[in-house]
Amino acid sequence: MSAIDVITFGCRLNTYESEVMKAEAAKAGLNRAILVNTCAVTGEAVRQARQAIRRARRENPEARIIVTGCAAQTDAASFAAMPEVDAVLGNEEKLKAEHYRALPDFGVSAEEKIAVNDIMSVTESAPQMVSHIDGHVRGFLQVQNGCDHRCTFCIIPYGRGNSRSVPMGAVVEQARRLVENGYREVVLTGVDATSYGADLPGQPTLGLLAKTLLKQVPDILRLRLSSIDSIEADHHLFDLIGGEPRFMPHLHVSLQHGDDMILKRMKRRHSHADALAFAAQVKRLRPEISFGADMIAGFPTETEEMAENSARLAEAIGIAHLHVFPYSPRPGTPAARMPQLDRTTIKARAARLRAVAERLHATHLDGLIGTRQKLLVERNEMAHTEDFTLVAAPGFHPGTLVEVEIAGHNGRHLTFEPAVHAA
Repeated sequence: MSAIDVITFGCRLNTYESEVMKAEAAKAGLNRAILVNTCAVTGEAVRQARQAIRRARRENPEARIIVTGCAAQTDAASFAAMPEVDAVLGNEEKLKAEHYRALPDFGVSAEEKIAVNDIMSVTESAPQMVSHIDGHVRGFLQVQNGCDHRCTFCIIPYGRGNSRSVPMGAVVEQARRLVENGYREVVLTGVDATSYGADLPGQPTLGLLAKTLLKQVPDILRLRLSSIDSIEADHHLFDLIGGEPRFMPHLHVSLQHGDDMILKRMKRRHSHADALAFAAQVKRLRPEISFGADMIAGFPTETEEMAENSARLAEAIGIAHLHVFPYSPRPGTPAARMPQLDRTTIKARAARLRAVAERLHATHLDGLIGTRQKLLVERNEMAHTEDFTLVAAPGFHPGTLVEVEIAGHNGRHLTFEPAVHAA
């Protein structure tokens, strides 16, 4: 192992923060350490983190293992109780060198392993400057952290705290640094990115931030959003969708469900009709745009008809990249106290919705055959189109921009004819 290894689970924000963690731990003089940056979105994510911790200890018996991230923030004691774990840091502590310097010695009690503060007491999001995102050709850029909403299924606000934004000037500076280091695409990330700016002077929006970035950092070739809450989209964002070719034609929308009653019980702020109207407006502005979305199958009290409404919404919008999550109760959330469905039913409904997702994805792939697409080549000889469709790109180095003609697909990704242009 190298001096400091990082194992990252979950969102792009975690990926970004893992780079900060590695730099701060190195600044503190930490050596022969494994940092595990966990996710708490689902019970499966937590299970995978525990499995990775045990494997890391077996393979590196002399290393110090530090666990952090959202799962560690929300359930520090259970990770501290693992014999493989040497220390547990909260989401705020993981970003500061002094907490790595203050790590306890081996053999301490579980309580002494924990350095996790009250995340709700954090009121600002300090800019974290990174020049490189290890293993990625797209530069992730944190613009916001935390969430002021309390969806009944979600534990993340308790792991991330309330919403807080990175000042616009710091975002511009960080974007400029990434571009200067060769990143052709910048991805704006946050827990609830479309809430950006509400806590800043003048209350700038995410759309205005994106406009400002493209104006002040003209060498950004591709700008992308990690995900959005459609109900928070502002007119600046719609301007970009309709009139800025460097703003990528793909939006990952946090839908979660397609039934109005379930959306209310989830405490979401949009309806089935709102989602349809948003998609229609975006498609009018940018006909070639593709949509990604998250949906939960088997939420408490969900009936067969309610489950079908999710499939109907996905089909009506034509969601090309649909991620389906079987509902799993997160302790401490209101939904965990609601009447639960049995696991067999949840799995069956998730499987049906995934079948819809696969069909919609295949239809999307079919529609791209014969078109010319601009690709950014990533790792393992794979690439993404501007609308975030995966393409096999053998023979090209990561970071290459190439324009190709799409020839076919295998149900998972596109294939193309020989390149007509590469840069």
